[in-house]
Amino acid sequence: MDSDILEMSGHLALGSRLKRLAERMQADAGRAHQALGYPMQPSQFSLLVALDRYGPMTVGEAVERLQASQPGVTRIHNSLKEQGFTELSPVDGDRRAKSISLTADGKAAVARMRQEIWPHIEAAAREICAGPDGDVLTLLHRMETAMNETSLYDRIVASYNRHSMPGLSIVGYDDSLARDFYEITREWVEGMFSLEDNDLLLMEDPKGNIIDKGGIILFVKDETLGIIGTCALMPVGDGSFELTKMGVRASARGRKAGEFLLREILNRAPGLGIDELFLLTNKKCEAAIHLYEKAGFTHDAGLLARYGGRYERANVAMTYDLTA
Repeated sequence: MDSDILEMSGHLALGSRLKRLAERMQADAGRAHQALGYPMQPSQFSLLVALDRYGPMTVGEAVERLQASQPGVTRIHNSLKEQGFTELSPVDGDRRAKSISLTADGKAAVARMRQEIWPHIEAAAREICAGPDGDVLTLLHRMETAMNETSLYDRIVASYNRHSMPGLSIVGYDDSLARDFYEITREWVEGMFSLEDNDLLLMEDPKGNIIDKGGIILFVKDETLGIIGTCALMPVGDGSFELTKMGVRASARGRKAGEFLLREILNRAPGLGIDELFLLTNKKCEAAIHLYEKAGFTHDAGLLARYGGRYERANVAMTYDLTA
């Protein structure tokens, strides 16, 4: 970006600039929660933490503690209640008042997020704020520059992956990996089905049929085992891409390599100008289908009718909303 009108306006636009930065950070944090399998929106954070720290409280007490509006607190509670995380109970001695409290599922969710993802969000935010002391405009510029270089979302996911999946890394395609692509694909397909013409077409020339047409192929590498998995995004025309040939060597299963790889390739998908992202699979692939559902894919019978003929074994089609 050549010019930033809010930055150029200095203290005059301080409020607008802080609001923009807060919205970027909240959006990235919310996206990271969803991508990593934690069902929370940024707007729910303050009430969850308050209930965890102080225990049950009335709506009025929550308004005071959170310095929020009564409709806002009620709205947040209602969304958490729908998820099964909070509940309302009568207050002893006051039949008109209701107390908000965490359910058992809510307490478990907060404990899990506190241990498994919030430290990575804190580390990512701290990284963005790092630098020499300065006035508020200097700090804002430093934070915005850091987020433009690497988003808060990417920093959170990278920190999470380093701790939850140590020893794994992502490698992009080059010709030396064509053999790995062939072997990994052949192993998992023949383990459950028979190789079809479309399989062989991609296996024998991944560069010509995927890379050269505007797609990408990624590999996951284990620091001791080498290349253990692969996955591709392949253009099929009119802005539609197929997530295809995702597989992990049988000798390396159980290391969450598939989850690691899927998360990374979906993170890169928006940069490809994709209008529609889908995959084809088979009901026998229960573990893979569960992984896709967890990542945000939804079943789509219409896509199966349109693209299912690409493989005889295809009886499940799923789509991914890149705008969500």
